[in-house]
Amino acid sequence: MHEITFISTIHKEIGKCNADELCNIIGQISPEVIFLEALGDTYTKHEKFLFSTFEVYHAKAEIKAIQIYSKQKDFKYIPVLDNGLSDKFEFKYNKVCENIEFKMLVDNLNSLTSEQGFHFLNSNECIRLHDEMLLIENEILNDNDLINAVNEDIDRYENSMIKNIYSYCRNNQFDKAIFMCGSAHRKSIIEKNKYPRGN
Repeated sequence: MHEITFISTIHKEIGKCNADELCNIIGQISPEVIFLEALGDTYTKHEKFLFSTFEVYHAKAEIKAIQIYSKQKDFKYIPVLDNGLSDKFEFKYNKVCENIEFKMLVDNLNSLTSEQGFHFLNSNECIRLHDEMLLIENEILNDNDLINAVNEDIDRYENSMIKNIYSYCRNNQFDKAIFMCGSAHRKSIIEKNKYPRGN
């Protein structure tokens, strides 16, 4: 039986959300496999060489935590993204970030993340705040075609991760794993896994 613990994260270190704290969480679970919201080339052979030879840590918080944890235990690292998000997502994000109200919500999210750490990122309060941010985003954009295109892009992005995790599970034996993914995807990932699809 595969047991996978879902951990919502942030991609850069902020206050209590740092690589050491995340490594402690990973250590408590002691996974044999670590699935990560990342492309295959996010952690390159050169970066692995720099860490193993000179202990140069990665800029991405989750990978830095994985590097620290690798000193404690062997495990299999599995990046689960096929592709990144499209230019439409970047265009949308750049546009909404110009809005003062949205900036205030982002600042609040970052403040709570810094103060409360991973406990906040894995809470219903974090989900509620992301929902509020999404409503504001849609009001700012006021463009149903762009909103639908971005939503479809995010849906494909999340589905690829789920598909790749299920595929690995079908073809490999392990007892414990973790899946680390940005907190903005938490609600959707949980909903999609209530009724997993067979592909």
